Amino acid sequence: MRAHVLGAGLHAAFALPRPLRRLIAGAPRRIDGQELSLDAQLLLKMQSLTGSTQLTTGDAAGSRALLEESTALVERAPLGGVSVGERSIPTPDGELAARLYRPQALTEHSPLLVFFHGGGWVIGDLDSHDDLCRYFAKTAGVRVLSVDYRRAPEHPFPAAFDDAMAAFRYAVERADELGTEPDRIAVGGDSAGGNLAAVVSYHATRAGGPKPAFQLLMYPALDMTTRRRSRDLFSSGLLLSDADITWFLDQYAPAGVDRSDLRMSVLLAEDLSGLPPAHVVTSGFDPLRDDGEEYARRLAGAGVPVVVRRFDDLIHGFGSMRQVGTRFNEALSEISGTLRAGLALT
Repeated sequence: MRAHVLGAGLHAAFALPRPLRRLIAGAPRRIDGQELSLDAQLLLKMQSLTGSTQLTTGDAAGSRALLEESTALVERAPLGGVSVGERSIPTPDGELAARLYRPQALTEHSPLLVFFHGGGWVIGDLDSHDDLCRYFAKTAGVRVLSVDYRRAPEHPFPAAFDDAMAAFRYAVERADELGTEPDRIAVGGDSAGGNLAAVVSYHATRAGGPKPAFQLLMYPALDMTTRRRSRDLFSSGLLLSDADITWFLDQYAPAGVDRSDLRMSVLLAEDLSGLPPAHVVTSGFDPLRDDGEEYARRLAGAGVPVVVRRFDDLIHGFGSMRQVGTRFNEALSEISGTLRAGLALT
């Protein structure tokens, strides 16, 4: 009931005329020559009014419950026109739950996006990213296989990496059953999921076997050893905080784990040549911004076709905010168009 009431209030606030939304959100916020979008600033303000200003609570169970409540506040009815089927992916470490999304109008074979959800390798699941997967399936005209990889701290590094690689290999081996071809399979994800998509692309390429046709990296974490300028600029008050990043990483790669391992910190790889074409998406007001943009520069320098796009007025995690604000929809529409074009070219 509480989530229903708060969610109704949130959506009502976004339906107000722009002057009233600005009044609630406050004066425009500017950092590093960028101005935060009104939609993003209003969302952050409404979250502060409801007490939902953080991603983590200090323990995994509490943090997962917090995300579940936040998702319920933002989302409304499921996006129509998409068929959804539950799947099970066999791996050496057990079965992984997954969901296969297909646009209802799509009957022939199509490209497939193997999608890894964000959440710092600790929170997030198939439900938290259901709307985003439905959206990509419907607007990009592709099938999407969303993977419920094992999460930390119960399953620390390299469990998520192992599961992501197993899921990609499964998609290749079962391509016809999934409605695609082995050479039309892309990988993608947001935040920690973007990390998994990037490391799968790198290690599948270096293994010399089938590799993804395309990689969609949305505000990814790519280097766990270096603190870049954006992490200090946007350390608090913008959804993902510096403290959140530290806590997530401590769960995924606790003491004793080599954080320079290329199964985690792929930005440290000396040679990025031959990797799949990439679309690297960053947010202007995001502590992880500089990771993604440095990786895009490295890819381009290695001769990898890459489109890098900074949404300089948005915050980390905007892919999960589509149902509340027009600006989030605009950004996702552009990303989906690039995904569709990239897969068509490959």
